[in-house]
Amino acid sequence: MSSNVPCHICAAPVQEFFDFGRQPLSDAFLPADADLGQEFFFRLAVGVCESCTMVQLMEEVPRNRMFHEAYPYHSSGSAYMREHFENLAKQLLSTELTADDPFIVELGCNDGVMLNVIAGHGVRHLGVEPSGGVADVAAAKGVRVRKSFFEESVAKEILAADGQADVVYAANTLCHIPYMDSILAGVRTLLKPTGVFVFEDPYLGDIVERTSFDQIYDEHFFFFTARSVQEMARRNGLELVDVERLSVHGGEVRYHLAPAGRRSPSEAVAALVAEEERRDLAGLGTLREFGDKVMKIREDLTALLEKLRAEGRTVVGYGATAKSATVTNLCGIGPDLVPFICDTTPAKQGRLSPGTHIPVKEPSAFSGDYPDYALLFAWNHAEEIMAKEQGFREAGGKWILYVPDVHVV
Repeated sequence: MSSNVPCHICAAPVQEFFDFGRQPLSDAFLPADADLGQEFFFRLAVGVCESCTMVQLMEEVPRNRMFHEAYPYHSSGSAYMREHFENLAKQLLSTELTADDPFIVELGCNDGVMLNVIAGHGVRHLGVEPSGGVADVAAAKGVRVRKSFFEESVAKEILAADGQADVVYAANTLCHIPYMDSILAGVRTLLKPTGVFVFEDPYLGDIVERTSFDQIYDEHFFFFTARSVQEMARRNGLELVDVERLSVHGGEVRYHLAPAGRRSPSEAVAALVAEEERRDLAGLGTLREFGDKVMKIREDLTALLEKLRAEGRTVVGYGATAKSATVTNLCGIGPDLVPFICDTTPAKQGRLSPGTHIPVKEPSAFSGDYPDYALLFAWNHAEEIMAKEQGFREAGGKWILYVPDVHVV
Protein backbone atom coordinates (compact mmCIF):
# COMPACT_ATOMS: atom_id res chain seq x y z
CA MET A 1 0.00 0.00 0.00
CA SER A 2 1.12 3.55 -0.65
CA SER A 3 2.05 5.82 2.21
CA ASN A 4 2.18 9.54 2.76
CA VAL A 5 5.39 9.16 4.75
CA PRO A 6 8.20 11.11 3.04
CA CYS A 7 11.63 9.55 2.65
CA HIS A 8 14.13 10.70 5.29
CA ILE A 9 16.79 11.00 2.58
CA CYS A 10 15.06 12.60 -0.43
CA ALA A 11 11.45 13.35 0.69
CA ALA A 12 9.89 11.19 -2.07
CA PRO A 13 7.02 8.83 -1.09
CA VAL A 14 7.89 5.69 0.86
CA GLN A 15 5.99 2.52 -0.05
CA GLU A 16 5.31 0.18 2.86
CA PHE A 17 5.98 -3.52 2.22
CA PHE A 18 5.77 -5.25 5.63
CA ASP A 19 4.16 -4.56 9.01
CA PHE A 20 5.52 -6.35 12.10
CA GLY A 21 2.67 -4.97 14.16
CA ARG A 22 2.81 -3.65 17.70
CA GLN A 23 6.39 -3.82 19.03
CA PRO A 24 8.15 -2.62 22.19
CA LEU A 25 11.51 -0.89 22.50
CA SER A 26 13.92 -3.72 21.72
CA ASP A 27 16.39 -3.00 24.54
CA ALA A 28 13.87 -1.96 27.19
CA PHE A 29 14.24 -4.96 29.50
CA LEU A 30 11.82 -4.46 32.38
CA PRO A 31 12.34 -4.87 36.13
CA ALA A 32 10.54 -7.96 37.44
CA ASP A 33 8.16 -5.72 39.45
CA ALA A 34 7.52 -3.22 36.63
CA ASP A 35 4.08 -1.80 35.89
CA LEU A 36 3.59 -3.60 32.58
CA GLY A 37 0.76 -1.27 31.66
CA GLN A 38 3.25 1.57 31.23
CA GLU A 39 5.36 -0.19 28.58
CA PHE A 40 5.97 1.80 25.37
CA PHE A 41 4.87 0.26 22.07
CA PHE A 42 4.93 1.48 18.48
CA ARG A 43 4.04 0.13 15.02
CA LEU A 44 7.09 -1.49 13.43
CA ALA A 45 6.60 -1.30 9.68
CA VAL A 46 9.15 -1.01 6.90
CA GLY A 47 9.01 0.58 3.45
CA VAL A 48 11.12 1.52 0.44
CA CYS A 49 11.55 4.95 -1.13
CA GLU A 50 10.17 5.17 -4.67
CA SER A 51 13.03 7.46 -5.72
CA CYS A 52 16.34 6.89 -3.91
CA THR A 53 15.49 3.24 -3.00
CA MET A 54 16.37 3.68 0.70
CA VAL A 55 14.60 1.07 2.85
CA GLN A 56 13.49 2.56 6.16
CA LEU A 57 11.05 2.33 9.04
CA MET A 58 7.67 3.99 8.60
CA GLU A 59 7.63 5.39 12.15
CA GLU A 60 10.44 7.03 14.09
CA VAL A 61 10.92 6.21 17.78
CA PRO A 62 12.24 9.16 19.85
CA ARG A 63 16.01 8.67 20.20
CA ASN A 64 16.06 9.43 23.93
CA ARG A 65 13.82 6.42 24.53
CA MET A 66 16.40 4.10 22.96
CA PHE A 67 19.84 5.53 23.80
CA HIS A 68 20.33 6.60 27.40
CA GLU A 69 22.35 6.04 30.58
CA ALA A 70 21.08 2.48 31.04
CA TYR A 71 21.60 1.33 27.40
CA PRO A 72 22.68 -2.31 27.94
CA TYR A 73 24.62 -3.32 24.81
CA HIS A 74 28.42 -3.61 25.09
CA SER A 75 30.42 -4.12 21.89
CA SER A 76 33.20 -5.86 23.84
CA GLY A 77 30.85 -8.63 24.97
CA SER A 78 31.82 -10.90 22.07
CA ALA A 79 35.41 -12.09 21.54
CA TYR A 80 34.66 -12.30 17.81
CA MET A 81 33.54 -8.67 17.71
CA ARG A 82 36.52 -7.52 19.78
CA GLU A 83 38.82 -9.11 17.21
CA HIS A 84 36.81 -7.53 14.37
CA PHE A 85 37.22 -4.01 15.77
CA GLU A 86 40.87 -4.51 16.70
CA ASN A 87 41.62 -5.56 13.12
CA LEU A 88 39.73 -2.55 11.77
CA ALA A 89 41.71 -0.21 14.04
CA LYS A 90 44.99 -1.69 12.81
CA GLN A 91 43.82 -1.33 9.20
CA LEU A 92 42.99 2.36 9.70
CA LEU A 93 46.31 2.97 11.48
CA SER A 94 48.21 1.58 8.50
CA THR A 95 46.17 3.26 5.76
CA GLU A 96 44.26 6.43 6.70
CA LEU A 97 45.96 7.52 9.94
CA THR A 98 49.54 7.86 8.67
CA ALA A 99 49.88 11.66 8.33
CA ASP A 100 51.48 13.88 10.95
CA ASP A 101 49.27 14.12 14.05
CA PRO A 102 46.26 12.20 12.61
CA PHE A 103 42.82 12.53 14.20
CA ILE A 104 39.88 10.10 14.16
CA VAL A 105 36.32 10.62 15.43
CA GLU A 106 34.02 7.65 16.08
CA LEU A 107 30.25 8.14 16.13
CA GLY A 108 28.66 5.80 18.66
CA CYS A 109 31.92 4.48 20.12
CA ASN A 110 30.04 2.33 22.67
CA ASP A 111 32.48 0.92 25.25
CA GLY A 112 35.55 2.02 23.28
CA VAL A 113 36.46 -1.38 21.86
CA MET A 114 37.89 0.10 18.63
CA LEU A 115 39.22 3.44 19.93
CA ASN A 116 41.03 1.67 22.75
CA VAL A 117 43.41 0.23 20.13
CA ILE A 118 43.78 3.66 18.48
CA ALA A 119 44.52 5.26 21.86
CA GLY A 120 47.12 2.59 22.56
CA HIS A 121 49.04 3.82 19.51
CA GLY A 122 49.00 7.39 20.78
CA VAL A 123 46.75 8.66 17.98
CA ARG A 124 44.43 11.62 18.67
CA HIS A 125 40.85 10.43 18.85
CA LEU A 126 37.37 11.26 20.11
CA GLY A 127 34.37 9.03 20.65
CA VAL A 128 30.92 10.61 20.48
CA GLU A 129 28.54 8.42 22.47
CA PRO A 130 25.06 9.40 23.77
CA SER A 131 24.59 6.36 26.02
CA GLY A 132 26.26 7.45 29.25
CA GLY A 133 26.84 4.04 30.81
CA VAL A 134 28.86 2.59 27.94
CA ALA A 135 30.61 5.96 27.44
CA ASP A 136 31.84 5.73 31.05
CA VAL A 137 33.22 2.24 30.34
CA ALA A 138 35.13 3.63 27.35
CA ALA A 139 36.49 6.54 29.39
CA ALA A 140 37.67 4.15 32.10
CA LYS A 141 39.82 2.44 29.44
CA GLY A 142 41.53 5.74 28.65
CA VAL A 143 39.43 6.54 25.58
CA ARG A 144 38.53 10.21 25.11
CA VAL A 145 34.74 10.42 24.96
CA ARG A 146 32.14 13.13 24.51
CA LYS A 147 28.69 12.21 25.85
CA SER A 148 26.28 13.49 23.22
CA PHE A 149 24.42 12.66 20.05
CA PHE A 150 26.38 13.59 16.91
CA GLU A 151 24.89 16.23 14.64
CA GLU A 152 26.09 19.23 12.65
CA SER A 153 26.29 21.59 15.64
CA VAL A 154 28.39 19.06 17.60
CA ALA A 155 30.69 18.61 14.59
CA LYS A 156 31.35 22.36 14.53
CA GLU A 157 32.26 22.31 18.23
CA ILE A 158 34.65 19.38 17.69
CA LEU A 159 36.20 21.17 14.71
CA ALA A 160 36.81 24.30 16.78
CA ALA A 161 38.44 22.30 19.58
CA ASP A 162 40.36 19.61 17.69
CA GLY A 163 40.60 20.58 14.03
CA GLN A 164 39.67 18.47 11.02
CA ALA A 165 39.57 14.67 11.10
CA ASP A 166 41.39 12.25 8.83
CA VAL A 167 38.74 9.63 9.54
CA VAL A 168 35.17 9.67 10.83
CA TYR A 169 34.05 6.15 11.64
CA ALA A 170 30.80 4.51 12.76
CA ALA A 171 29.88 0.86 13.35
CA ASN A 172 26.26 -0.25 13.72
CA THR A 173 25.38 3.36 14.44
CA LEU A 174 24.50 5.22 11.25
CA CYS A 175 21.51 2.97 10.52
CA HIS A 176 20.08 4.06 13.91
CA ILE A 177 19.84 7.75 13.00
CA PRO A 178 16.85 9.15 11.04
CA TYR A 179 18.22 12.74 10.80
CA MET A 180 20.83 11.84 8.18
CA ASP A 181 21.12 15.32 6.65
CA SER A 182 22.50 16.74 9.92
CA ILE A 183 24.83 13.75 10.38
CA LEU A 184 26.34 14.02 6.91
CA ALA A 185 26.58 17.80 7.11
CA GLY A 186 28.52 17.26 10.34
CA VAL A 187 30.78 14.68 8.70
CA ARG A 188 31.44 17.04 5.79
CA THR A 189 32.25 19.85 8.23
CA LEU A 190 34.66 17.70 10.21
CA LEU A 191 36.50 15.80 7.47
CA LYS A 192 39.71 17.00 5.86
CA PRO A 193 39.37 17.31 2.06
CA THR A 194 41.57 14.20 1.89
CA GLY A 195 39.67 12.42 4.67
CA VAL A 196 37.24 9.51 4.60
CA PHE A 197 34.00 8.60 6.36
CA VAL A 198 33.88 4.84 7.02
CA PHE A 199 30.77 3.15 8.38
CA GLU A 200 29.48 -0.41 8.62
CA ASP A 201 25.91 -1.53 9.13
CA PRO A 202 23.62 -4.49 8.39
CA TYR A 203 23.23 -4.98 4.64
CA LEU A 204 19.75 -5.20 3.13
CA GLY A 205 21.05 -7.72 0.58
CA ASP A 206 21.94 -10.18 3.35
CA ILE A 207 18.73 -9.51 5.30
CA VAL A 208 16.64 -10.33 2.23
CA GLU A 209 18.75 -13.30 1.12
CA ARG A 210 18.79 -14.91 4.59
CA THR A 211 15.35 -13.70 5.71
CA SER A 212 17.08 -12.35 8.82
CA PHE A 213 13.99 -10.31 9.64
CA ASP A 214 14.97 -9.77 13.28
CA GLN A 215 17.52 -7.22 12.07
CA ILE A 216 14.46 -4.98 11.72
CA TYR A 217 13.67 -3.33 15.07
CA ASP A 218 13.30 0.13 16.59
CA GLU A 219 17.02 0.99 16.70
CA HIS A 220 17.59 0.11 13.03
CA PHE A 221 15.92 2.89 11.06
CA PHE A 222 17.71 2.53 7.71
CA PHE A 223 18.64 -0.63 5.81
CA PHE A 224 21.42 0.29 3.44
CA THR A 225 22.43 -0.89 -0.02
CA ALA A 226 25.30 0.37 -2.17
CA ARG A 227 22.75 2.04 -4.44
CA SER A 228 20.89 3.88 -1.66
CA VAL A 229 24.14 4.91 0.08
CA GLN A 230 25.46 6.20 -3.24
CA GLU A 231 22.39 8.41 -3.60
CA MET A 232 22.48 9.49 0.06
CA ALA A 233 26.13 10.49 -0.30
CA ARG A 234 25.53 12.38 -3.56
CA ARG A 235 22.82 14.51 -1.99
CA ASN A 236 25.21 15.53 0.79
CA GLY A 237 28.39 16.47 -1.08
CA LEU A 238 30.00 13.07 -0.58
CA GLU A 239 30.77 10.13 -2.84
CA LEU A 240 30.74 6.37 -2.25
CA VAL A 241 34.30 5.31 -3.11
CA ASP A 242 34.60 1.78 -1.73
CA VAL A 243 32.59 -1.10 -0.23
CA GLU A 244 33.63 -4.20 1.71
CA ARG A 245 31.38 -7.16 2.48
CA LEU A 246 31.60 -8.27 6.14
CA SER A 247 30.40 -11.48 7.81
CA VAL A 248 29.69 -9.94 11.24
CA HIS A 249 26.15 -9.58 12.62
CA GLY A 250 24.67 -11.79 9.94
CA GLY A 251 26.10 -9.78 7.03
CA GLU A 252 27.16 -6.16 6.79
CA VAL A 253 28.84 -3.79 4.35
CA ARG A 254 31.57 -1.33 5.25
CA TYR A 255 31.06 1.82 3.17
CA HIS A 256 33.78 4.40 2.46
CA LEU A 257 32.59 7.92 1.65
CA ALA A 258 34.87 10.79 0.63
CA PRO A 259 34.26 14.43 -0.28
CA ALA A 260 32.90 14.45 -3.83
CA GLY A 261 35.58 14.26 -6.52
CA ARG A 262 38.49 13.64 -4.15
CA ARG A 263 38.90 9.88 -4.63
CA SER A 264 38.23 7.48 -7.50
CA PRO A 265 35.55 4.91 -6.69
CA SER A 266 36.81 1.31 -6.59
CA GLU A 267 35.54 -1.37 -8.94
CA ALA A 268 33.85 -2.98 -5.93
CA VAL A 269 31.28 -0.15 -5.82
CA ALA A 270 30.10 -0.65 -9.41
CA ALA A 271 30.11 -4.43 -8.93
CA LEU A 272 27.88 -4.32 -5.84
CA VAL A 273 25.47 -1.80 -7.41
CA ALA A 274 25.21 -4.05 -10.49
CA GLU A 275 24.55 -7.11 -8.30
CA GLU A 276 21.76 -5.24 -6.50
CA GLU A 277 20.20 -4.30 -9.82
CA ARG A 278 20.34 -7.91 -11.02
CA ARG A 279 18.59 -9.04 -7.83
CA ASP A 280 16.03 -6.20 -8.07
CA LEU A 281 16.87 -5.78 -4.39
CA ALA A 282 14.82 -2.63 -3.86
CA GLY A 283 11.90 -3.82 -5.98
CA LEU A 284 8.51 -4.08 -4.27
CA GLY A 285 8.06 -7.62 -5.58
CA THR A 286 11.35 -8.74 -4.01
CA LEU A 287 10.57 -7.05 -0.70
CA ARG A 288 7.01 -8.40 -0.51
CA GLU A 289 8.34 -11.90 -1.19
CA PHE A 290 10.68 -11.35 1.77
CA GLY A 291 7.59 -10.51 3.86
CA ASP A 292 5.93 -13.76 2.80
CA LYS A 293 9.01 -15.70 3.98
CA VAL A 294 8.88 -13.90 7.34
CA MET A 295 5.30 -15.04 7.83
CA LYS A 296 6.29 -18.63 6.97
CA ILE A 297 9.04 -18.50 9.64
CA ARG A 298 6.52 -17.18 12.18
CA GLU A 299 4.15 -20.04 11.39
CA ASP A 300 6.89 -22.71 11.51
CA LEU A 301 8.55 -21.45 14.69
CA THR A 302 5.36 -21.19 16.73
CA ALA A 303 4.24 -24.62 15.47
CA LEU A 304 7.57 -26.18 16.54
CA LEU A 305 7.52 -24.59 19.99
CA GLU A 306 3.90 -25.64 20.59
CA LYS A 307 4.73 -29.20 19.47
CA LEU A 308 7.71 -29.40 21.82
CA ARG A 309 5.60 -28.08 24.71
CA ALA A 310 2.93 -30.69 24.00
CA GLU A 311 5.63 -33.40 24.06
CA GLY A 312 6.85 -32.16 27.46
CA ARG A 313 10.21 -30.98 26.08
CA THR A 314 12.04 -28.10 27.76
CA VAL A 315 13.02 -25.09 25.64
CA VAL A 316 14.89 -21.99 26.80
CA GLY A 317 16.09 -18.92 24.95
CA TYR A 318 19.78 -18.16 24.48
CA GLY A 319 20.87 -14.53 24.09
CA ALA A 320 18.56 -11.69 25.18
CA THR A 321 19.43 -9.69 22.10
CA ALA A 322 17.73 -6.51 20.93
CA LYS A 323 16.58 -8.32 17.80
CA SER A 324 14.93 -11.09 19.83
CA ALA A 325 12.14 -8.60 20.61
CA THR A 326 11.07 -8.63 16.97
CA VAL A 327 10.91 -12.44 16.95
CA THR A 328 9.12 -12.96 20.26
CA ASN A 329 6.57 -10.21 19.69
CA LEU A 330 5.85 -11.07 16.04
CA CYS A 331 5.46 -14.77 16.91
CA GLY A 332 3.73 -14.30 20.27
CA ILE A 333 6.43 -16.25 22.13
CA GLY A 334 6.01 -15.77 25.88
CA PRO A 335 7.01 -17.66 29.06
CA ASP A 336 4.44 -20.36 28.25
CA LEU A 337 6.61 -21.48 25.30
CA VAL A 338 10.05 -20.26 26.45
CA PRO A 339 10.21 -20.07 30.29
CA PHE A 340 13.40 -17.99 30.33
CA ILE A 341 16.26 -16.58 28.26
CA CYS A 342 19.85 -16.86 29.50
CA ASP A 343 22.23 -13.99 28.82
CA THR A 344 25.71 -12.92 29.95
CA THR A 345 24.81 -9.22 30.27
CA PRO A 346 24.41 -8.39 34.00
CA ALA A 347 22.17 -5.38 33.20
CA LYS A 348 19.58 -7.69 31.62
CA GLN A 349 19.64 -10.48 34.20
CA GLY A 350 16.67 -10.59 36.58
CA ARG A 351 14.60 -8.52 34.18
CA LEU A 352 11.81 -9.31 31.69
CA SER A 353 12.09 -9.29 27.92
CA PRO A 354 10.34 -6.40 26.14
CA GLY A 355 6.72 -6.97 25.23
CA THR A 356 6.44 -10.69 25.93
CA HIS A 357 7.96 -10.56 29.46
CA ILE A 358 10.13 -13.69 29.41
CA PRO A 359 12.47 -13.70 32.44
CA VAL A 360 16.17 -13.22 31.68
CA LYS A 361 18.59 -15.31 33.76
CA GLU A 362 22.33 -15.64 34.08
CA PRO A 363 24.17 -18.40 32.12
CA SER A 364 24.32 -20.71 35.13
CA ALA A 365 20.56 -21.24 34.76
CA PHE A 366 21.29 -22.79 31.36
CA SER A 367 24.27 -24.97 32.28
CA GLY A 368 23.03 -26.00 35.72
CA ASP A 369 20.29 -28.19 34.29
CA TYR A 370 20.45 -28.30 30.50
CA PRO A 371 17.15 -28.01 28.60
CA ASP A 372 16.24 -30.28 25.72
CA TYR A 373 16.34 -27.38 23.24
CA ALA A 374 17.79 -23.86 23.14
CA LEU A 375 16.21 -21.22 20.90
CA LEU A 376 19.24 -19.26 19.68
CA PHE A 377 18.30 -15.57 19.42
CA ALA A 378 21.99 -14.62 19.10
CA TRP A 379 22.24 -16.64 15.87
CA ASN A 380 24.80 -14.21 14.40
CA HIS A 381 27.25 -15.52 17.04
CA ALA A 382 26.23 -19.16 16.51
CA GLU A 383 29.71 -20.52 15.84
CA GLU A 384 31.22 -18.83 18.88
CA ILE A 385 28.32 -19.82 21.16
CA MET A 386 28.09 -23.44 20.03
CA ALA A 387 31.84 -23.88 20.51
CA LYS A 388 31.50 -22.51 24.04
CA GLU A 389 28.48 -24.67 24.89
CA GLN A 390 29.86 -28.11 24.02
CA GLY A 391 28.44 -29.46 27.30
CA PHE A 392 24.90 -28.72 26.10
CA ARG A 393 25.47 -30.73 22.93
CA GLU A 394 27.13 -33.59 24.85
CA ALA A 395 24.11 -33.72 27.17
CA GLY A 396 21.90 -34.28 24.12
CA GLY A 397 20.76 -30.69 23.72
CA LYS A 398 19.68 -29.30 20.35
CA TRP A 399 19.69 -25.76 18.99
CA ILE A 400 16.66 -24.16 17.33
CA LEU A 401 17.46 -21.53 14.69
CA TYR A 402 15.09 -19.54 12.52
CA VAL A 403 17.48 -17.92 9.98
CA PRO A 404 17.21 -18.49 7.04
CA ASP A 405 14.35 -20.82 8.05
CA VAL A 406 13.28 -22.79 11.09
CA HIS A 407 15.63 -25.72 11.67
CA VAL A 408 17.08 -27.81 14.50
CA VAL A 409 20.80 -28.60 14.80
